[in-house]
Amino acid sequence: MSVQEQVDPAIGRSDSDLWVFAYGSLMWRPGFDFAEQIPARLIGEHRALCVYSFDHRGTPERPGLVLGLDRGGACRGIAFRVAANRRETTIAYLREREQTTHVYREVTRSVWLEDDARRRVSALAYVVDRGHVQYAGRLTLAEQVHYVRQGHGRSGHNRDYVLSTVKSIESQGFRDPKLHQLAELLHNDARLPK
Repeated sequence: MSVQEQVDPAIGRSDSDLWVFAYGSLMWRPGFDFAEQIPARLIGEHRALCVYSFDHRGTPERPGLVLGLDRGGACRGIAFRVAANRRETTIAYLREREQTTHVYREVTRSVWLEDDARRRVSALAYVVDRGHVQYAGRLTLAEQVHYVRQGHGRSGHNRDYVLSTVKSIESQGFRDPKLHQLAELLHNDARLPK
């Protein structure tokens, strides 16, 4: 792990506010108290359906497919600012939610807030571990459709996860071409389980 990829040793300290970068379900279902949310951009990683879900949106026998931050490019999302007194509780919640199978690395990344000040902040982010058994890599659209159709886990249908993420992206005024293409197929798919 490079210096840039290491978790900030101060990440759990409660003496300062915490920024969290959301790019998937955290955008539309953060699940923690936050003081503000601001559209943000992370450079160096991109949003990708590159994680087999064995828990939240699938099982080991019938995996679903969820998002991860993968190498290269850039990603638009939301930066949530959490008050210092909620920092430790929020980190504990995120670890319980995001690290059920340890497919993500908990890291800090510079993100650029897309507000009037255009500030750069250090934010907690969850980046896919390419060496993990759940790393799916680059899948074709047909493969993505297959996994999303079959995926169902403790957080519900994989289809709902994809469509809710696309809806959140649209509400921020931009598009993710690959996710939107998948969503279009899912909207018209009558064969999905009810």
